[in-house]
Amino acid sequence: MNSAFFLVLRRMRAPIIVLIVIYAISVVGLTLVPGVDAEGKMTAPMSFFHAFYFISYTATTIGFGEIPVAFSDAQRLWVTVCIYLTVVGWSYSVVTLIALLQDKGFQNTLTTNRFVRRVRQLKAPFYIVCGCGETGNLIARTFDRLNQAFVVIEKDELRVEEIDLLDFNTDTPALAADARLPDNLLLAGLKHPKCRGVLAVTNDEQSNLAIAIAVRLLNPDIPVIARARTPAVTANMASFGTDHIINPFERFAEHLALAVSAPERFRLIELLTSLPESPIPEPHRPPRGHWILCGYGSFGHAVAHHLRDTGITLTIIDPAAKDADKQFIGDGTEAATLRQAGIEEAAGIVAGSDNDVNNLAIAVTASEIKPELFVVARQNHAANSALFAAYDADFTVLPSRIVAQECIAILTAPLLARFLERLHSLDENHCRQLVERLHGECGGLTPAVWDIRINAAEAPAAWQALMHERPIRLGEILPNGADRSRRQPAVPLLVERGSDCHLLPDDEFYCKPAINSSWPARFQPSAISN
Repeated sequence: MNSAFFLVLRRMRAPIIVLIVIYAISVVGLTLVPGVDAEGKMTAPMSFFHAFYFISYTATTIGFGEIPVAFSDAQRLWVTVCIYLTVVGWSYSVVTLIALLQDKGFQNTLTTNRFVRRVRQLKAPFYIVCGCGETGNLIARTFDRLNQAFVVIEKDELRVEEIDLLDFNTDTPALAADARLPDNLLLAGLKHPKCRGVLAVTNDEQSNLAIAIAVRLLNPDIPVIARARTPAVTANMASFGTDHIINPFERFAEHLALAVSAPERFRLIELLTSLPESPIPEPHRPPRGHWILCGYGSFGHAVAHHLRDTGITLTIIDPAAKDADKQFIGDGTEAATLRQAGIEEAAGIVAGSDNDVNNLAIAVTASEIKPELFVVARQNHAANSALFAAYDADFTVLPSRIVAQECIAILTAPLLARFLERLHSLDENHCRQLVERLHGECGGLTPAVWDIRINAAEAPAAWQALMHERPIRLGEILPNGADRSRRQPAVPLLVERGSDCHLLPDDEFYCKPAINSSWPARFQPSAISN
């Protein structure tokens, strides 16, 4: 607020000085020009008080008349000059004020002050979302649906203005600024006592790296989630202790390979990491055999590396491909290039270029040549969702959605990562049974995954019982509080007790205090809303 005040003083300094000079000359002149009485005799000039009073209401266009007595012709002539002087002075001041109000710097100062004030007044825990593109927008909508407070920093002013048009339940503070600058992160509440973490999800991985470093240096106690695309930036983020680094290309490649080697396990991971309470995605069953990969950039390299580990053989089509065996020069949109690469004998194809139109062209051309082909299509921009939905590929990858899903999963259920790490101990049959159980509970929507700590704040009754050495069966927690004969639509996934983690506990599992600790176990159910 001080910066806005001093900016007004600096820009309005000249008009204010002009007005003061005009008023001073006008008042002094009236105190020097003689008046006239009712008989036409010359009298003393007006007093300083009456002169100041008269100029005050005359210059502001109020106009009470000639007081305390009628003016002489000399006084009227001087008043006429004063009127024109004050009109010029006020016009100059008004024009300058209008220009100040339209000045971009002044508007930014007011916006920044309002943003800082709203952040300072936040009472609930919040996250700082750096970047409100496709990924940030998905995260913001999910946070709003979960009633989670958040603050947005976005470099593009148009995107910040669009936030005000979204039907959010709360008034979200948003600032058009570069999140790479530490001062902007501090304005957004990086050191606010209620700040719970920072999400660096801009489209520029160098910006995400700068944000991660700034958070680590300015407030190392809060977690930071950063988006990356290349191994070099990923390694740099890791060296600064970034808590979670999400590479959407690597993550999708891992999931695609898992869908080939362990489809039921992949299906379970897909359900648990999808955006909560969204439509359940169709199951994916990529076939083994020979595949064609169109596009061999960062995305293509990640897909090729993980698919080869499953035993799948690849033929690569890329404009910069080497003239060697299993590699062909082109973009894959021409039928001749696809036939040369052996499309007739292929079991699947990956349209993985960084151009959505080319990817759709590759997919359509390949499907026309071989309709039963398994098609994986990379969608780079959410704005093209209608086109990809109309084509309906077997597996569509949208990097922004992958990043948003993982961010939400990490923040809403920190124990979910530990559960997923232990999934390798479950065979395909167990994974399929768990998927069927989740399907039966969630009613056509993906489950909302959450965790709870049994302590005095979150579960006081259970905490009191455990502190008095009364073990509690998990089955005693799950019944509906209003009707004990009904069970909550929840599936327990993991119980953490001290350093021990118990996977998929049943109703007979006992919740006990952690050994050598006064704090009970942390319990993570999967609460599924119908």
